Amino acid sequence: MSRIGKQPVTIPSGVEVKVENGTVTVKGPKGELTQQVNPEMKITVADGVATVEPPNNERFFRSLHGLIRTLIANMVEGVTQGFDKSLDMVGVGYKAQMKGKTLEVAAGYSHPVHVEAPSGIDIEVPQPTRIVIKGADKQLVGQVAADIRKIRPPEPYKGKGIRYVDEHVRRKAGKAAK
Repeated sequence: MSRIGKQPVTIPSGVEVKVENGTVTVKGPKGELTQQVNPEMKITVADGVATVEPPNNERFFRSLHGLIRTLIANMVEGVTQGFDKSLDMVGVGYKAQMKGKTLEVAAGYSHPVHVEAPSGIDIEVPQPTRIVIKGADKQLVGQVAADIRKIRPPEPYKGKGIRYVDEHVRRKAGKAAK
């Protein structure tokens, strides 16, 4: 049995978890999330606690055990607290600004790059060189942050580009002069 899968998921007050033939729905103050799971996995919700059990001890179900428990825990955390990712822009003239629901990024190209915020995601620009992505769905927040970072990934020689706030960019030495 999975050590992570054995742990129960505590459900705080104000959060409602429903399980119906392979679909887990979590409603809370920050929204509603839905996740498809294997319908053979036994998910029980009682007394403010959700538990996940595999139907048997086959390798396939053992591998799903911890995954499904973690997905449910992330959904509960997302609808109560939410998730956020911060990006820094390093480079001369690199800046971002919001225009309605669209993020406009100037990252050294001849034109600004526009990024639409998907539904359920809030993008904030507290400083021209800092982008904060917030939302209830952990996977979607991470994907939007990765897509924005992909506009101009950090390069190893000068360190310019868009990077996560906690990301360390390994620097390389340039050409050695004779």
